[in-house]
Amino acid sequence: MTDPTTEIVEQCRVLYEDLSFTAVKQWKERTGGRAVGFMPVYAPRELIHAAGMLPVGIMGGGENLEIIKGDAYFQSYICHIPRSTIELGVTGRLDCLDGMLFPAICDVIRNLSGMWQMLFKDKLVRYLDFPQEFTAGIGGAFYRHELEGLLQQLSALSKVTVTPERLRQSIALYNENRRVIAKLYDTRAKTPEKVPTYELYLVMRASNVLPVEEHTALVERYLAAAAKRDRKPLDNARVVVTGAFCEQPPIALIRALEASGCYVVDDDWVLGARYLLGDVKLGDDPLTELANAYLGDTVETASRYEPRRKKGAFLIDSVKKYGAEGVVFCAPSFCDPALLERPMLVEALNKAGVPHTSFNYAENTSQYHVFKEQTGTFADSIKLWGAA
Repeated sequence: MTDPTTEIVEQCRVLYEDLSFTAVKQWKERTGGRAVGFMPVYAPRELIHAAGMLPVGIMGGGENLEIIKGDAYFQSYICHIPRSTIELGVTGRLDCLDGMLFPAICDVIRNLSGMWQMLFKDKLVRYLDFPQEFTAGIGGAFYRHELEGLLQQLSALSKVTVTPERLRQSIALYNENRRVIAKLYDTRAKTPEKVPTYELYLVMRASNVLPVEEHTALVERYLAAAAKRDRKPLDNARVVVTGAFCEQPPIALIRALEASGCYVVDDDWVLGARYLLGDVKLGDDPLTELANAYLGDTVETASRYEPRRKKGAFLIDSVKKYGAEGVVFCAPSFCDPALLERPMLVEALNKAGVPHTSFNYAENTSQYHVFKEQTGTFADSIKLWGAA
């Protein structure tokens, strides 16, 4: 019997491997619209969509891109993603983009935004700052001001006047997308044998290049197809993977993690598509509603300020929600936010009695045997003794 998900997963794999962004070019040719890229972790895609443009997630070049020119722009002791992103830009692979947004993730991405301004003077380049104070009167007012300025730039680029109603329509579409993605993650956690994590990852990566309406339909088709699978669950260890919120792991590493005896039941990959946890309200002032949603209903990551007393609570809540038996810290080498946060998260996990293990990778890592052995040993220790 043919696997009902085969065609969908293959479509997503082609999109994932296409570093020429053919789908974006085809959308522009079909619609006559413009496209604006954004770096992970989070960007207000609703604003780009409301301005009549296609939001395009840029997550580096992965394992399929040879870095030739990009290494000349950055020092060796930082993460890999800025070098591959520069490589994509200077080799013309991102010429289909009419602008780039650089959300405030870390100092490296801040520097990358300045470099982009110098290299691509004819394109819109915007560094997007986020509030580090979370009251509506201070942080909310600041972020609304940021969104208003960004919206003016996007509207000027697309020549589309963004009315409150138009923005509410875009918010509604992304609310629907977040709901089906939440269902995808819940289904994976309940029946991981039917939703392999490498497939979920490819389906999520498709959100980077497809219009939101098409991605919502794709996720719904995948869920319907996966439900028809007749697979028996394995006695794998259920784990939460964290630390990979920006630079992404190679797909082969994800497959190696699963093959080692782990069911991934939650992760922070492709976080820009599900950074907001619930619906954004469709109020009279949609910019304020977007700002409020960021303040009060988002995931906790190392790139977002969090009081020391709360550090680790979000991760432990994820462990409990998805019935995980352990945590795998999987972070890019030289990722300062993730690696500096890790000891605080480890402290919280130790207090809660949650087993954990850790390793570092690069987006172009090609050797997975050590990672597979480590996570396999971790999974075995959980099953044998209930702790690592």
